[in-house]
Amino acid sequence: MKLSKIVAACLCFVMLLMNTQCDEDDRYIQPPCDQTVVVDAGFYESAESDVYELNSVQITGNCLSLSISASGCDGNSWSMVMVDSGDIAESSPEQRFLKFVLTNEEACLAFVPQERSFDLTPIKVDGSNEIILNIEGFPEALTYTY
Repeated sequence: MKLSKIVAACLCFVMLLMNTQCDEDDRYIQPPCDQTVVVDAGFYESAESDVYELNSVQITGNCLSLSISASGCDGNSWSMVMVDSGDIAESSPEQRFLKFVLTNEEACLAFVPQERSFDLTPIKVDGSNEIILNIEGFPEALTYTY
């Protein structure tokens, strides 16, 4: 009788241990983006950016990641915003119009790199799974698939 209780307890322990193992089907959870794209027609029309150099741009999941460089001390006081005009061009796929705005008031002569990512979720178009992003000043349009 005592031996069967020990075997039963060991079996329960093994079953609990097996239940805590990771499934191979677990999905990678993307870390959140640094900021969210702002949809604001007035801001889009009036916003002017300080000078910067675009190093790279890529879309990973719902995040648009930018790497830029600009003159400054360390870039810690920079403000970076990605703003959408609110307009949607009725094409196939639809197109959105964005502007990257850097505010840089640092008065140093160093050339400082910075990276930032922007959540594209607010600019998704209902009924579509892909849009073309036309970002003012960028050399080519980007395709955002969701």
